[in-house]
Amino acid sequence: MNHRTLALTAGISYLVIFFAAIFANFMALESILQTPVETIRDSPMMVRLGIMAFLITAVFDVIVAWALYELYKNNPLSNLSTWFRIMHAAIMGIAVFALLQTLSYDTAEDILSQASTFNNIWLIGLFFFGVHLILLGRIIGKPKIIALFLVIAGIMYMVDTAAHFVLPDYESYKSIFLALVAIPSIVGEMSFAVWLLIKGGKEA
Repeated sequence: MNHRTLALTAGISYLVIFFAAIFANFMALESILQTPVETIRDSPMMVRLGIMAFLITAVFDVIVAWALYELYKNNPLSNLSTWFRIMHAAIMGIAVFALLQTLSYDTAEDILSQASTFNNIWLIGLFFFGVHLILLGRIIGKPKIIALFLVIAGIMYMVDTAAHFVLPDYESYKSIFLALVAIPSIVGEMSFAVWLLIKGGKEA
């Protein structure tokens, strides 16, 4: 497979991840967290679709990992970066089992407990994803501004996960950490996806 095809594969997969993650997080997961009993009782299909969206995200994470490895396999960091992204995808797949369990309960306490388990496992996965982004930023090198945002996003993912587990009053700073993660992540990853679609692989 030529480099241009690999870049397009990675770019399109990034877009699939982006839209699947938005639905899974802001439609399914947020509904469970805000109105757990009502969501499970009245909208079980949305929860099931959200679970599928998380699984789709994990699948396309592996595809992105493979495509980026093939694109940059001459870089000594590429293999390591690939494994960290695959670890993230595998951990997400495990976390989804906890989300699936919410459909088996009918009390808010039990449902929220499973949702919390999902979040904690997912946060561990995001820590490894952060390492992947830092390495990816070092690997691509250019465009420099995109590489910089990827590195910053990776650091923020790791800091946010650490803060979740270390700070007893994390909720007081939640919105700040969310912004610190979301801004560089959206800018860096979406810019990289667009660059892959437009220019990726052409220089090879």
